[in-house]
Amino acid sequence: MSEQDDQERTEEPSEKRLREAREKGDLPRSRDLSGAMVVLAGVAALMSGSEDAFRHAQRIYGLGLSYGRDALFSGELPARVLGGALHEGLLLFAPVALATVLATLAAPVMLGGLSFSSQALEPKFDRLDPVAGLGRVFSMRGLVELGKSLLKLAFIGTALVLLLRHSQQAMLATGRGEVTAGIAMALSTLGRAALVFGAMLALIGGIDALYQRFDYSKRQRMTKQELRDESKETEGNPELKGRIRQMQHQMARKRMMQELPKADVVVVNPTHFAVALRYDDGRMRAPRVIAKGVDVLAQQIRLVAGAHRIPLVEAPPLARALYATTELGREIPAALYVAVAQVLAYVYQLKQATTQGHAPPPTPNPEIDPDLMGPYRET
Repeated sequence: MSEQDDQERTEEPSEKRLREAREKGDLPRSRDLSGAMVVLAGVAALMSGSEDAFRHAQRIYGLGLSYGRDALFSGELPARVLGGALHEGLLLFAPVALATVLATLAAPVMLGGLSFSSQALEPKFDRLDPVAGLGRVFSMRGLVELGKSLLKLAFIGTALVLLLRHSQQAMLATGRGEVTAGIAMALSTLGRAALVFGAMLALIGGIDALYQRFDYSKRQRMTKQELRDESKETEGNPELKGRIRQMQHQMARKRMMQELPKADVVVVNPTHFAVALRYDDGRMRAPRVIAKGVDVLAQQIRLVAGAHRIPLVEAPPLARALYATTELGREIPAALYVAVAQVLAYVYQLKQATTQGHAPPPTPNPEIDPDLMGPYRET
């Protein structure tokens, strides 16, 4: 089942998945790279302060070799030697400790960044299951880790053995020479061994860091179904969103129909378009669209307008331009001021003619720039 899942995980991880992995403390990490940086930082600190290190090491040796007869029988010798050795040892290894701490913090930053996760501290009792533990041991990842450990043992062990064989005669000769020469030889051998160890571990760590990045990217990949599920979770269920949009449209249409009786005129294309305009020169800078629709909704607007005796003016180009350029509740654009003014003037003249019993004025036929009709331009 897991192999099938891996084969299906062909999609790159989303930002949400990577963020959740970081919150769980799941980041690419290389213990080999971290170990290499710690060793190399310690060796660098030790070698850069080799003179001070030699001086502190010499004092530690001297504390155990220089004491008088009175001090030997006074009972204060052990405390004095141990206290002095501890003090000198702290001074000797303080730079090394500081460098290794900084390297410990720098290694994760280089690979995946620092991250503190409380979830990573939670106890996971399922790891106590011996069957699951054997499954992890004999998994592909477990075999890879075993192979890496054997390679590290072989490379590093071989390198250190060769170094010790090369230094064997010089190390044996320290027993016949002066103490200072022995200290210098010990520190030199220790530094070279640590340098070889760090270099070999850095080589392995560099390879391991590349593998850990690849393995992390592979583990975080997603299936197409996971992407769809995450999209639903993030953006909402499409069916529910569609239902909400439908309800919003119904509520907007209801409000539009409630505002329609306040219109001064409805500009129509004989069957397809209907746009209701309202203009209050005391409160509006320009006429405003309070209702608009096409086809069935346009027919409903015409029926409501007829029931409330709102004039219908047939001006197909103007109706299409108003529908294309002006959102519901917005003022008309300046490019349509003249055309709409002609229609409103016609409406006012029509009302006066009807009241006074005069002949109705001629229906206006305003000229409209075809570009204002957008996708509703007639060919």
